[in-house]
Amino acid sequence: MPSEVAPRVTLVAAYADNRVIGDGGSIPWHISEDFAHFKAVTIGGVLVMGRTTWDSIGRPLPGRTTIVLTRDTSWSADGALVAHSLEEALTLAGSLDGEIFVVGGAQVYLLALPLATHQVLTEVHLSPSGDALYPPFALDEWTATRRESRPDLGLDWVWWERSNEPQSVFGGSDRA
Repeated sequence: MPSEVAPRVTLVAAYADNRVIGDGGSIPWHISEDFAHFKAVTIGGVLVMGRTTWDSIGRPLPGRTTIVLTRDTSWSADGALVAHSLEEALTLAGSLDGEIFVVGGAQVYLLALPLATHQVLTEVHLSPSGDALYPPFALDEWTATRRESRPDLGLDWVWWERSNEPQSVFGGSDRA
């Protein structure tokens, strides 16, 4: 029986002060502690990512189910489920066990932001050049529920919760 409450959809990203998240298919910084944070947040969940993000990782991440969003109807990869629209990806993710995490890239974040209920963002205090940006979001639609500042790492981890109703592809109530 389908749930009456739409699933929680969390965007997880690390972005620089200038909103850069990537450059040429790679992350323009390497912070081991943030990779560990990403793993701790997403372990046991269902990851929704674009094909470019999949290609940059190159493999399924252990302890998580991966859904790759691609327009290429012939694309497949071992260890990945495939969807050809964000609605298809989120519907598939909602049918699986685990919280739904949207993990990139820029186009997928932009499409998913109106549907997200939560964000877990790493604010990296750098301003590198890059060709992929995290989309801006209206601060009056979100409440920061937790902030962990790590000046020793040059970053802040921030947990956000939507303070208004997100759009939904699931039907029914949008709030858990």
